[in-house]
Amino acid sequence: MSTSEFELPAPAAPLRVRLAQAARSRSAWTQLLRFAVVGATGAVVNLLVYAVAAGPLGWDYRLAALLGFAVAVTNNFALNRLWTFAGATGHAGFQAARFVAVSLAGLGVNLLVLHVLVDGFGTGKLVGQAIAIGAATPMSFVGNKLWSFAER
Repeated sequence: MSTSEFELPAPAAPLRVRLAQAARSRSAWTQLLRFAVVGATGAVVNLLVYAVAAGPLGWDYRLAALLGFAVAVTNNFALNRLWTFAGATGHAGFQAARFVAVSLAGLGVNLLVLHVLVDGFGTGKLVGQAIAIGAATPMSFVGNKLWSFAER
């Protein structure tokens, strides 16, 4: 056996270094564009489910937001795994768990912004939800790029 068989893998670069490298990478910008396209489809799915649940079904807007989130996160994971981060290696189950964790953090941001806009500023519920989705997007991209679908 050679000594290389016993070497530990090199530690990942610090987050600030990885972010700087990503900012200079054409493929990272392509991924961001694809992530935005997937996010746009997810936003449409989210808003449609939300509008039906909060409107004709008469659900509380917060519960409608949770349902919209659940349907959209399923859509977004599948599209991001197959298209946005297709080159990333990893077990789909682990990627899905991480994707859901990042998405739940994004949902927390979404619900906080939605609550402030609707209950604090009187913004319309549908407009508030659209703004809240946009507010959560940057954190979601970084979390998914650097953790959920990180190349291992």
